Amino acid sequence: MVAPVADRMDFPKAEEEILDYWKSINAFENSLRKAEGRPRYSFYDGPPFATGLPHYGHILAGTIKDTITRWAAMNGYYVERRFGWDCHGLPVEYEIDKLLGITKPADVLEIGIEKYNQECRNIVMRYSKDWENIVTRMGRWIDFKNDYKTMYPWFMESVWWVFKQLFDTGMVYKGFKVMPYSTGCNTPLSNFEAGQNYKDVVDPAVIVSFPIINNTDEAGVSLLAWTTTPWTLPSNLALCVNPTETYVKVRDEKRNKEFILMEKRLCSLYKTESEYTVSKRYKGTDLQGLKYEPLFNYFKHRGDTGAFTVLTDKYVTDASGTGIVHQAPYFGEDDYRVCLANGIITKDGELVCPVDECGRFTQPVEDFCGQYVKDADKEIIKMLKASKRLIDHQTIKHSYPFCWRSDTPLIYKAVPSWFVTVETIVDQLLENNSKSYWVPDFVKEKRFANWLKGARDWAVSRNRYWGTPLPLWISEDGEEIVCVGSIAELKKLSGESVEDIHRESVDHITIPSTQGKGVLRRVTEVFDCWFESGSMPYAQQHYPFQRKREFEESFPADFIAEGIDQTRGWFYTLLVLSTALFGKPAFKNLICNGLVLASDGSKMSKRKKNYPEPSLIVDKYGADAVRLYLINSPAVRGDGLKFKEDGVRDILKDVFLPWFNAYRYLVQNIERLQREEGIEFRHDETNWKLTDDYNYMDRWILSFTQSLIKFVRAEMAAYRLYTVVPRLIKFVENLTNWYVRMNRRRLKGDSGAADCQAAVETLFVVIYSMAKVMAPFTPFLAETFYRNLRNVIVGEVKEESVHFLMVPEPREELIDTNIEAAVSRMQSVIELGRVSRDRRTLPIKYPLKEVVVVNEDEGFLKEVESLRTYIIEELNVKSLTTTTDRAAFNVKMEAQGDSKALGIRLKKASKDVCKRIAGMSHEEICKLQDQGYIEVLGERVDVSEVRTKLVVEGSQNSHYEPNSDWQALVLLDCRVDESAKSEGLAREVTNRIQKLRKEAGLQPNDDISIYYEADKVLVEVVAQNQELINSAVKQPLLNKPPAAGDQVIISKEGKVKDYNLKVTLTARGNTVGMSFKTQSTGHQPKFCNISKDGEVATVVLEPQVGSGNFITYGSLCHLVKKIFNLKESPKLYKGSNRVTSSDNVADLDGIILAIGSGSVVATCSEPACRVVYAAKGEDVSAIVCENPVGKNKLTNTQVAELANCHDEGCKLYADIGLTNPL
Repeated sequence: MVAPVADRMDFPKAEEEILDYWKSINAFENSLRKAEGRPRYSFYDGPPFATGLPHYGHILAGTIKDTITRWAAMNGYYVERRFGWDCHGLPVEYEIDKLLGITKPADVLEIGIEKYNQECRNIVMRYSKDWENIVTRMGRWIDFKNDYKTMYPWFMESVWWVFKQLFDTGMVYKGFKVMPYSTGCNTPLSNFEAGQNYKDVVDPAVIVSFPIINNTDEAGVSLLAWTTTPWTLPSNLALCVNPTETYVKVRDEKRNKEFILMEKRLCSLYKTESEYTVSKRYKGTDLQGLKYEPLFNYFKHRGDTGAFTVLTDKYVTDASGTGIVHQAPYFGEDDYRVCLANGIITKDGELVCPVDECGRFTQPVEDFCGQYVKDADKEIIKMLKASKRLIDHQTIKHSYPFCWRSDTPLIYKAVPSWFVTVETIVDQLLENNSKSYWVPDFVKEKRFANWLKGARDWAVSRNRYWGTPLPLWISEDGEEIVCVGSIAELKKLSGESVEDIHRESVDHITIPSTQGKGVLRRVTEVFDCWFESGSMPYAQQHYPFQRKREFEESFPADFIAEGIDQTRGWFYTLLVLSTALFGKPAFKNLICNGLVLASDGSKMSKRKKNYPEPSLIVDKYGADAVRLYLINSPAVRGDGLKFKEDGVRDILKDVFLPWFNAYRYLVQNIERLQREEGIEFRHDETNWKLTDDYNYMDRWILSFTQSLIKFVRAEMAAYRLYTVVPRLIKFVENLTNWYVRMNRRRLKGDSGAADCQAAVETLFVVIYSMAKVMAPFTPFLAETFYRNLRNVIVGEVKEESVHFLMVPEPREELIDTNIEAAVSRMQSVIELGRVSRDRRTLPIKYPLKEVVVVNEDEGFLKEVESLRTYIIEELNVKSLTTTTDRAAFNVKMEAQGDSKALGIRLKKASKDVCKRIAGMSHEEICKLQDQGYIEVLGERVDVSEVRTKLVVEGSQNSHYEPNSDWQALVLLDCRVDESAKSEGLAREVTNRIQKLRKEAGLQPNDDISIYYEADKVLVEVVAQNQELINSAVKQPLLNKPPAAGDQVIISKEGKVKDYNLKVTLTARGNTVGMSFKTQSTGHQPKFCNISKDGEVATVVLEPQVGSGNFITYGSLCHLVKKIFNLKESPKLYKGSNRVTSSDNVADLDGIILAIGSGSVVATCSEPACRVVYAAKGEDVSAIVCENPVGKNKLTNTQVAELANCHDEGCKLYADIGLTNPL
C-alpha cells in the first residue's frame, strides 16, 4: 500500500533523506554491480584542481555529466564514472610560492625541491572533502574511492609512455622560440594557455623616431615607429614595413622635422592635413635596407652584423600605429621570424634578451637593470623624451593576455623549450574533429576548427618543480638523448628502482651513455599539466601497463563535457594526443557549456559577492531545482548564463510543486479507493493495456506522455538537454492544469468505481512513467515518487531505486496524434475564452449563455465539437456553437509575416515585406491561401511564411467578447442573467468552504460537518443550488450554528459579494465524546465493537438513532484508524470475510469486527466502552466516555459539558433505561 503524502514537501529535506537512503543501500555501487556484463558506455571526467572550491561552472558541467551518464546507465549500459583530480602545475605551485614567499627559482633551490614538492603535496587535496560533499549533494553519482590523481605514480608512468610514443615517432624536439611567458610563475605557457585570461588594460602608446643614417638623400629624416610595449625598445634590432603599402615623407609644421610613416596611418600623429606637408611617396620596398641610429647603445655593436636596418614583411598592417613596426626579435614571434629570415639574428647566435625569469632587466641594460619590465616603461619613456626621440605619448585601452594562474601580465620572451610537433598533423586534427559530434555544433565548426587550423607546435615543458618530470636523459653535449617510457625501463637503463617519479626521486638518477659520452642526466623540466590532462584517457587506466582491455573497449570515449573555455585547453590536448597516438579522436560526443555569470552579466567574483553561494541555494530550493535550472539555461547551448536565484525558484514553483501536487493527489485517491471502496489498487506494468473503461482525456494524457517519452529519447540521443525542460514544463501544465483538474470528480469516485479506477490507473501510469524518464534529470524527486509508488506495482521486480530501472520505451499503441491535436485545439479555445472572461471581469464561477468558435476548417470544428462537454464545463457556459460562417459575426482575416524566416531569406527587404503583409486585405489573404503563395513588393512569399488569424470587425455584436490566435476565433456571450448570478454566488460559497478546509489542513476524506449562517439572499442561493454545492463539498450544508458540544475545527466569517457569510467546520465521529441521539428511552443505539491485539473500541454507526442515516464505510475506517492511531487505513474483517465499501454498514450493528482475519463472526449486545446518557425531557443523548476501553477517558464534568447538562432539567444516567442517575 502507498504511504500517505503530506500536503507540503520540503524539497531540500526530502533530498537529504534520499541521500541517506542511497547511502544505506549502496545505491551507486549496486547500480554498477547490476550493470556488469552490459555494453560499455565510456565517459571521461575532466580533472579539476582541488586547490579551490567548486563554483557554478563546475556544478553546471557536473550536472550535464551526471544527467548523460545516468541516462546511459538507465538505457542498458555499464557506465564507469571515476572522479579525477588535476594535482600538478601552476595552480598548486603558485599557492606554495605565496605561502613560502618564493619569488624566483633560486628560492626553491635554496629550500630544496624535495621540501618544496612536499609542501605541494600537503595542499593539493585541501578542498577534496568539500568537493566530494558538494558533488554528492548535487545528486551526482561518481566514484571518489576509485579516483585518479595526476600525481599518482602509475598515472605519471602512463604519461611517460605517451611522451615516448611521440618521441619515437620524431614528434618531439627542443626549440628556441618566442613564447607567452608568465613572470609571476617563472615559466613559459602554451599558446592556448595564453588565450585563457584576456583583460582590458590601459598601456602607454608611444611614437618614437629613428633617424636615418648613411643616406644623403634622407639626411635629417626619421622613421616613426609605434609601440605599446616601451620596455622592448632597449632590445630593438630592426624596423619593419609592409612591402606593398605606400609610405610618405612629411614635413611636420609644428616640430619643423621630416618623418616617414605609412600614408594610411598619418592619422596616428596628425588630426588635420594642415599639420603636415607631403614631400615624397615610397613603396615599402623602397625603404628596405635603410640604416637608422639605435635608440640605445646597449647592443650598438650588433650594427656591425646587419642590425638597425629596415626590413619588409606583410604582417605589418594599416590597422594601427604608424605602419612601421619596431623589431625586438627575442620578445615577439613575428619579430623573431622576420629578423631570423633576414639574418639580423641566427639560431645559434648571441641572444638579445636582457630579461630574467622574473621579468626584470639584466645587464647590459644598465639604466633599468633590476626593474620589472612593465614598471620600467615610465623610466624608458622619460629617457626617450630627454634624448628627443619621443615624438608622441598617449595611452591605449586594449585587450591583453594575463597569466591564467598568477593573474599577472604575460610577456612574450624567447625561451628554450621541448616541443611536440602539431603543425604537421593539422589536417589529421581537422579530419578527426569532423568525426566527433558537438553540442552546440557551432563551437566545433567555428571556434574549435579555426583554432586547429592555426595550431602551433606545442611547448610541453615547464621550468617548474611539482609535476611529472620529462623522461629525457641527455648527454652534456646534448647529442645523445634517451626517452624513458616506464619505471621498469628506467630501472633497466639506470639500475635504480623507484616507486615515485617526481623530481626529487629521479633527478639524481643517471643513465650510462652508449656512445662513450659518460653519463646522461635528466633534463630539469616537468610536463605542462595540460599534457597530463590530455593523457588522462590512457593514464587513468594505467595503460598500457594495466587494464589494457578496459581501455581498448572504452576508447574513444562515448561522451565528455566541459566549459567552452576548454576549446583551447582540454578538448584540444585530448585531440592532439589521440590523433598523434592512434589517429582518431579521443571522444565521440561532446557537450560544451557556456560560462555562468553573475546576474548583471559580469564575471562571478567572491570579492564582489555578486552571486549567491551554491550551498545556500541548494539548501533553500534543493539540488534538483538547481540542476533543472542549469540544464534549461543558455549555458547548455554554449552561451553565457546570467545566474538568477529567481530562476531556480521558478523551477520549484512552476515544475516541482505542480508535479508533486499531482503525485500527492494520486496517492490520496489510491488511499481513498482502499478506504472507501475497499479496492486495493495494484498496477501490473507488464500486462496493463488500454480498455474501453478509459475516456477521451485518459487517452489524451497517456498519448501525450508517450509522445514526450519518444521526444526525450530522441533529444537525448542528440545530446540536446536544453530541449527537454520546456517540454517537461508543458507536460506538468497538461497534467495538473488540464488532466487532473478536469478529472477530479472521476478521481474522487463520483462517476462510479470502475471509472474512478480507470482515472487513477491513468494518473498512475503517467506519473510512474515520468518518474523513470526524468530520473536522470531530477534524481531526488524521481526517487521520492518511485519509493512510494513501487509499493503497488505487481508483475515485475521491485528495484530498490528508480535508477536501477530502464528508461521506458514509448508505447506506440498509446500514441494518438489526432487526439493530441484535438485536445490542443480544445485548450486553445478554452484559453481564449478565459481571456475574454478576464477582459469583461467575469469570474469563471458565473455561467454564461454561449461560446462561439469560428474557423473555416471544418475538420478543426469537428475536433472542437468532439470535446464539447469539456469546453462547456471549463468555460462554464450553457452551449457551444461552431461555425464557418464568418459573415454572421462580421469576421475577417489578418496576416503577419514570419519575420525570422523572411529575414533569413530576404535580408533587408524583409522589413518592408512584413509591413506590406500586415496590411493585406481579406481578399489578398484568401488568394494566398488558395494558390499557396503571393507576390509582395516583387518578392514571392509562400503561405508557410505567413500566419493568419480571424478578428471581429466593428461592434454590432457588442455582447460578444472576441479573442483569437492563429488557430481560431472565439466569441464569448458575456450577458449574465439572474440564474447565472445565483449559480455564481453558489460557486463562491463552495469556494469559501473548500479554502477553509485547506486552511485547516483537512484531507478530502476527513469526516466533518459544515454549518453556515448567512444573509437571506445567500441562504436562498444555497437552497437553489444545493445539489451543485453538495457535489463539490461532499457534505450537506446545515443552515444553523453548530451544537454547543461540537468540536469546532475552524470558523470564519466574511463577505461574498455584498452578503455576509459565516462558515464553521466541526469534527464528526469523535473517538471519545462520540454522541448519538434518540427521541425516547429504551431505543438501543446502533454500534459495533472493534478488536485489535487485545484492545477493544466502540464506533457508533447511527448518530441519530432511528433515523436510518448510517455513517459511511470510509468514515468507519477513518474512525478506527484514529482510535488505534494507525498509519494506514485498516483492513476490517467480519469473521473471515473482509468488510468493503459494498457492505451495508447497518448490518454491522452488534458485530465485533477485527483488524485482521478472524475465524467466526462474533457478536455483542452493548458497547464495549463506557457510555453515559444525558436526558432532557424526551431527548436523550449518549456519550462515549473512553475509546478504546480504558483509554482517553472523559470525566463526568467533561461529559456534562458535552451534554449541555448545565441546562435546567438535563440529567446524566449510566444506563439506557435512565434508571441509574449520575
